[in-house]
Amino acid sequence: MTLDYATLELLRQSHPAWRLLRSEHAPLVASFLQRVFIVPNVRVITQADLAEALEDELFVLRDRLGAQAFPKSALDYLNDWAANDKGWLRKFYAQASDEPHFDLMPATEKAIAWLGTLAERSFVGTESRLLTLFELLKQMSEGSETDPEARIAELHRRRDEIDAEIARVLSGDLPLLDDSALRDRFQQFVAMARELLADFREVEHNFRRLDRRVRERIALWEGAKGALLEEIMGERDAISDSDQGKSFRAFWDFLMSSRRQDELTALLERVLTLPAVAELRPDARTRRVHYDWLEAGEHTQRTVAQLSQQLRRFLDDQAWLENRRIMDILHGIEAKALALRETPPAGEVMSIADTAAAIELPMERPLYSPPIKPSIADLELESADDDEVDAAVLFSQVVVDRAQLVRHIRQALQERSQVSLRELCETRPLEHGLAELVAYLQLAGDSFKSVVDEGVNELIVWSGTTADGQPYARQARLPRVIFVR
Repeated sequence: MTLDYATLELLRQSHPAWRLLRSEHAPLVASFLQRVFIVPNVRVITQADLAEALEDELFVLRDRLGAQAFPKSALDYLNDWAANDKGWLRKFYAQASDEPHFDLMPATEKAIAWLGTLAERSFVGTESRLLTLFELLKQMSEGSETDPEARIAELHRRRDEIDAEIARVLSGDLPLLDDSALRDRFQQFVAMARELLADFREVEHNFRRLDRRVRERIALWEGAKGALLEEIMGERDAISDSDQGKSFRAFWDFLMSSRRQDELTALLERVLTLPAVAELRPDARTRRVHYDWLEAGEHTQRTVAQLSQQLRRFLDDQAWLENRRIMDILHGIEAKALALRETPPAGEVMSIADTAAAIELPMERPLYSPPIKPSIADLELESADDDEVDAAVLFSQVVVDRAQLVRHIRQALQERSQVSLRELCETRPLEHGLAELVAYLQLAGDSFKSVVDEGVNELIVWSGTTADGQPYARQARLPRVIFVR
């Protein structure tokens, strides 16, 4: 990457790692996340456990710095760190769980790792890194040699060196690394081991980004299903055959060998007992770092398997039709919202095309927020008993908490095998009107198994008050949408 002014300015504005370093609470965020995620190599923590740990941290800091140092609750801070404008944590619902979970984002781990390099080191080894670089060059040179005679000559040279070393050992000449060389190499090993653990989180993040792109393409696809499948599978093959995919597969094959695992265990046990290494007081987890690699790799493998399974269900014939139907409904609502830009005569009820949901709303005064693709616009409609319209509210925007909607749907499906959208809105009335209704439809297409019953239309009603306290009522009529466990 070229670090010119434009590139750095873009990174300053948009990269989560840079935002973290600029944050007023950067010391709290970095120290806490490093302690609970990175040091113990924890991949996922439930919301309750993470909030409790942060609350303990905040209690100590408030006792030392004053109650106003961190006025918000632990959960508020966690949700803030996971918001799109921060992007330091990933908040999600794990499979078969209705409790939110948190994971560290790769950009956050990069920022924390960079902060670790700012501390002064009493010993900076250079020999081991030079030898590593030299060995890498030799591997590249020898591995790309196509001349058989040249490769044979190189093998003979290495054999002669080994024979000479055997002869020296038999004669009593045992060359040993001094303490400085041992510490140099051990520090290099620890640094690379930690970088490898961070790489797993980034590999997993890249697979999730690919999955999101694929789902967006499915939702917005206008052509035939066969062409879509060909394009999607081609992209999945591309990631598997990429440099990253091949490197990860080679690493995984190496680590899954029981012989290699036993060899790593024996080597670590011996190295950690060396006096020169023991003087460094290495982290106790270093003894099992290869098992941390294995756990991180297994977590990444499970994530890829889950994404592939979800994608197969997403592309199932029935699911394909239901998703397309839900997208038609969403496009219809979006078209309806666009039509609201021009106010119809008083009392007139506007309708949507038969291919989409029929939404019946008195539309004497619309309140509209422009749509943001690929998600549907958050919008609210205000009843009009007055003749004047406040232009400021035309650009106000409603924020719908999708996590609360997901939790509500999951709780309903725990008690029943299926539940309709109307029943969900009756047990938990819509607080944000049409914006919340659209969010439910998006979840039906993106996050849950759902069925659209074309033969039955359901009426969903909600009410609220305007900014000046005037009550209003709205209703939407659309085909029955059923969430299925």
